[in-house]
Amino acid sequence: MNPLVTAGLDPRRGHTALSVNLNKVALLRNTRTIGIPSVTRAATIALEAGAHGITVHPRPDQRHIRPHDVIELAELLQAWPQREYNIEGNPFHDLMDEVRGLVRRALPVHQVTFVPDSVEQSTSDHGWRFPQDAARLAPLVAEARDLGLRVSLFMDPEPAQMAAARELGAERVELYTESYAGAHGGPEAGAVLAGFTAAAQAALAAGLELNAGHDLNRANLADFLRAVPGVLEVSIGHALIADALELGLAETVRDYLRCIHIAYA
Repeated sequence: MNPLVTAGLDPRRGHTALSVNLNKVALLRNTRTIGIPSVTRAATIALEAGAHGITVHPRPDQRHIRPHDVIELAELLQAWPQREYNIEGNPFHDLMDEVRGLVRRALPVHQVTFVPDSVEQSTSDHGWRFPQDAARLAPLVAEARDLGLRVSLFMDPEPAQMAAARELGAERVELYTESYAGAHGGPEAGAVLAGFTAAAQAALAAGLELNAGHDLNRANLADFLRAVPGVLEVSIGHALIADALELGLAETVRDYLRCIHIAYA
């Protein structure tokens, strides 16, 4: 595990790490058979521009990230020891097979984010529920931790659920931010954001660390980070890659980093 990211000992202490999700790069590549755009090249550009990590979300239908991508990105990240590799997905599909393979090969993987998405979903749309999901998740959380990985659980912003996530052995939760993004700039924005603040406070009180993600973008990211305490990492894919079509990938990464720094100014 990378102490410079996880322990808050680097110059970003008090700031939030940006992990770039590359699923949509792989989705575009998969529409043809000629290997472009390159997922590893996109990762290199993002890292050179200052991204603190790379996220992928492999799915059983391999609609975007494929097994070879998971391995090739891990191999790439060997040259970036200060950056993190986050692999997310449903642990009851094939996620753990991907993770076990990296660990067996002594390749970098720092965090697994367990997400309760179904095979037919186009994207994640809800978090884990406790106590309903606790018994089946527990052995997989324990296995991931035994492999030396940080475990984050994808969660709805419900304060009452946070203590149960910690009791299960998770070290972090990733707050599912779609409802915040949808409300941003509208009449319900304040109330929705207050709910995220309450959920974050409950998570911190339970001894959890915080990540966040889903539909965060350049317009709403700084407002979220100003209001929600203790967010250590945001993983952003769809909006970031969409912005990159206009701005270029390197400049887009730098612009998201500017949004993060504005939140802490």
